[in-house]
Order: sequence, then C-alpha cells, then structure tokens
Amino acid sequence: MNNNIFHPFVLPFVLGMAFVLTYCVVGLIRVIWQLPKEDRKQFLISLVTPKTIWANIRDLFGDCLFHVKIWKRNPLLGYMHSSIAFGWFMIIVIGHVMLFTLKPLEGVEVEGFARSFTNFYYPIFYKHFATETPVFAFLMDFFLLMIISGILIAVVKKIYSKIVGVKRVTKFGFADNMVRFALWTIFPFRLIAEKSNIMAFWWLYSIDLMIFMCMLPFTRYMHIPTEALFILLRHAGLKAREPRKGFALAQLYSCPSCGLCIDACPMSVNDQKSGNTSAYFMKILRNGDMAEAQRIAETCLMCGKCVLVCPVSIESCDIKFSQRAAVPYEIHSDHSYLDVISTEAEHSGDPSGARAFTFGEKISTKPKTLYFAGCMTQLTPKIMRSMKQIMETAGENYDFLDKDGGVCCGRPMILSGKPAEAQAMIAKNTELIKQSGATKLVLSCPICYKVFKEEYHLEGIEILHHTQYIDELVKTGKLKVGKGEVNYVYHDPCELGRAFGVYDEPREVIENVGNLVKAKSEKVESICCGGSLGSFRLTQQERDEITQNSVDDLMFNKPDEIVTACPLCLKTFSKKSPVAVKDIAEVVVENLQANN
Repeated sequence: MNNNIFHPFVLPFVLGMAFVLTYCVVGLIRVIWQLPKEDRKQFLISLVTPKTIWANIRDLFGDCLFHVKIWKRNPLLGYMHSSIAFGWFMIIVIGHVMLFTLKPLEGVEVEGFARSFTNFYYPIFYKHFATETPVFAFLMDFFLLMIISGILIAVVKKIYSKIVGVKRVTKFGFADNMVRFALWTIFPFRLIAEKSNIMAFWWLYSIDLMIFMCMLPFTRYMHIPTEALFILLRHAGLKAREPRKGFALAQLYSCPSCGLCIDACPMSVNDQKSGNTSAYFMKILRNGDMAEAQRIAETCLMCGKCVLVCPVSIESCDIKFSQRAAVPYEIHSDHSYLDVISTEAEHSGDPSGARAFTFGEKISTKPKTLYFAGCMTQLTPKIMRSMKQIMETAGENYDFLDKDGGVCCGRPMILSGKPAEAQAMIAKNTELIKQSGATKLVLSCPICYKVFKEEYHLEGIEILHHTQYIDELVKTGKLKVGKGEVNYVYHDPCELGRAFGVYDEPREVIENVGNLVKAKSEKVESICCGGSLGSFRLTQQERDEITQNSVDDLMFNKPDEIVTACPLCLKTFSKKSPVAVKDIAEVVVENLQANN
C-alpha cells in the first residue's frame, strides 16, 4: 500500500474492530450452542418465517436505532438515545455508500486482501483519504452534529438527571465510566479532525475508537451489538431456562443499564433499596456475582413494571425466576393429599364424574360456570360471598371449585423456582376442572388468573377474571345495577393489568355503579401494593413504605373509596388507606342491594 491510501493512525481502530468482531462471533456461537436443541431449532425456523422476519425488521429499527419505547415515555431521553444510535448507524452507512459510489480507490494499484483491508477502515476515516461531494459532506456533518447533540444531553443527564426527567441513574464502575467517556469524545474528535485535518486529532479519534471497542464486551455498552441477537431470539418465542446461559445470557448483555427501571420500581420509594432493581440485578448477574444476584432475585416483588418500561423488552422477571430455580431450596413437598382428593372423587357415586370436582352445594346438573376462589380469596370471604350473590342474582348455573378448600393454583411453587412441584398441583386442578363439565372458569385472584392463563391447558374452557365476568353480566343484562354518587378510584393489580392488559372492563363496571376518578399513576403505570408474594426478603417496614406510596398515589384526586380487584391488594391497602378499600365485587353487590 502507498501513502495515499494508508496511514498508521488507522491501526488502533483496526485492532479494536478486529477484537470486538472476534468477541461477538465467539459470543454468538456460545449463546446459540447453549440453547436447548428444541429452542435452537425453533430459533432457526423463526429466521425464515415471514411473520417473524417482519417483526425482526420492525424491532431492529424500532428498538435498536429509534428507541421508540423511550420516546413514548420521555421524548427528550428518546431523542438522546436515538440521535446517538441512529446517527452513528447513518454515518457508517453513508461512509460505505461514498466508498462504493465515489470509488476513491479506482485507479490505485491495490489488489486482493490489501484492497479489502483498505475498505475496512476507509469509510471511517473517509475525509482524510478522499474528497466527498457537497451532498455527502452535508449528510455526514448533519448526522455527526445529531450525535453530538445527543451526547450533550447524556452529559447533562449524568450531571443533573432531574433536568431530563430522571430521578435516579445507574451507578457504574471504572470500566463503564471509561467507555462512556470514550463514547462521548469519539465524535467531537472526529468532527475536529475532519474540519482541521490535524493529525493529532485523527490519532485521538482512532485511539478513542480502539478503547471503546476493546472495553465494550466488559461493560454495559455491549448491549449495542447484542440487542440485535436478543430481538431475533425473543421473536422466536424462547424463554430463559437458566440465569446465565443461552437466551438469558443474550438478555444479560442486551441490558443497556439505562436506569429507566430504577424510577419505575416500587422498591425505589426508598433510595437505599434502589440497588435491588433490575438494572443492578442484570449487571451483577452478568458479572457473575451469583450470591448477590440471588439476594436481589429473592427480594424482587415480581410486579413486572421493570419489564414494561425496558426499552428493549428484557424479561428480567423470567431471569429472576430462573435464578431462583438454580438454588436448591430446602423445600420438601408432600402431595399425597392429591391422591386423597382423587379417591374421594372416585367414590362420589357419580359415574359421569360430574361431581368428582366439587365441594359445593346441591347442583343437579353440571355447572356452566366454575368459580375458583384461590388461597388469598379464601382468606377474604367477603369477596366469595359477593361473588356468590352476583352469580345467584344473575341466575347463573355455577359451582365453587374450592368452596371448602382445595388445591393451590401452583403460583407459590413457581415463584420459589420449583416448577415440578407446581406442575403436580396444576395437573390435579386440570383434572378436577375438566371433570366438572364447565365451559367457563372465573377467578377473583389475578395471581391465579395469570397461572391459569399461562400454565394450564384447558381447551374449550373460557378463563375469566371476575372483573371481566361481572362486566359481561352487566352488558348482557343478566345483572342490573344502579349508579350512586360515590367517587371511586380503581387500583390496577399488577398481574391483571400489566400482565394481561385488563384495564377497561373493571373501569366500565365501576362507571355503572358510581363516579370513577383517576389515580396519579394508573393502568400500565400502576404501582404495586407492596404485599406481593413475589418477594421473600422484604421486611414489613419496607413493604409498608411501598404500600403508603401506592395509597398516596391512589388518593391523588381524593376519592371516597378505593376499589381493587385482587384479594392481596385489598388486604394490603386496608392497613394504610384513610378511606374504605373494597373489592369490585363488593361494590357491585352494594348496588344490587339497592336496585334489585
């Protein structure tokens, strides 16, 4: 190569790029190899499935380059992220377009590998080696300035985050801070080098790129190349099976540690507990500190709000479940009582099996509607009484699956990372429900609702939360209610709202019986009550802080009563609320008594 097409200052960049590409290829092979055989097959098939191909293209641009989810939550942060990501992408694309359009190497005697090697760095340092057209010059300067504007916002965010609407930012170590400083200075160095053509700045630009790329795999910025792989794996429908292997590993390295989940997490009401949030869990697990990762996994409320706000849709709760499952808890489960239930059913005297499931009252025919209260509702009998009155008033052919007690839905064992034990309960419940002949299963507990929707296979049986069921009864005219003057505020339970998007039905029911006022944060932004069974470690005082914060949020518009649709939320809020807290079924019954 002659001096017109090569200069030693390009070597730091070339070395850094060679290192990071090698690391990424090895990492890609590692992740794919660690996938179970069936997951690997599912992933490969997804790559050639038209529907999945479109979803991949959409999210590769939407999540990796434009950060549309951040734009929706905070436009200023959305611009900050997308200006850097999309701007960097565009100057790389434009650099390659210039290389192949303007052909600066045409007529230069460089052949074979040498020409390929030249093409490797030419688009990055184009202005040093060739002259661009006015149009290309404008485009390069435009996107370069776009990137720098995003970096300026990032600097402000670091110095005083509240200016950009962020209360807390993730705290980083030396390596992350060094790479961040390199990222912040890469593009100013490039701009100065291109405008002044001073060799010192070309060297600084190249060395800065080398530092960034060589340290990239060991910092949070590894999310830049890893996000693309994660999106492909996610759209293949894979689930995290182990905390630091395969799909989970891809998610760990795709976490940008942006800190959006810190403000969203209900535990962050106490600043000292913000270290228990998903951003730190992902970082700690990525670094291999299994003991600390386990502590955070066991502390998490599993409310799912971190998953909702994540700009790349990382399923951090799934990874925490897999982390819990990796620990051999000293739990010795005895499921012999399940066989006793089966024996009692076999001797019930009904050869059809219609009565094998129930402990309910005299019903001569198979019920069309089966009500499963669940453990928490069993501890809140007023909800059960209200549901019984609602179904009887509506003239429903129903029975209770667990009126006199029964089998748990399996959620506690799932939360503790014991899927095998949970499956034993799920199998028995499935058997009992199918024996009932019911076509509709109604649940009052959102936790049970989530488990039945996700873990059970009840083909031909409609699964409804009682808010959906009551709304259906009112709309079809089976249940007549009167509207009073009480001002209600509704709390969206985590498992009902964020997990399944059941927001409208309960609100429509409440608007039929009274006046619905807004909470400060509601629907997808609803705050966990703090009573979640998902956490094994939070003290009562820590839970009380979360509950009080949620109650304050609900009292924003001074309602007369708080309405929820979860027995656990009802019990938790009742301890801290200055006004009455009721289940939605209770509120409906109060109006039935006055109007039916």
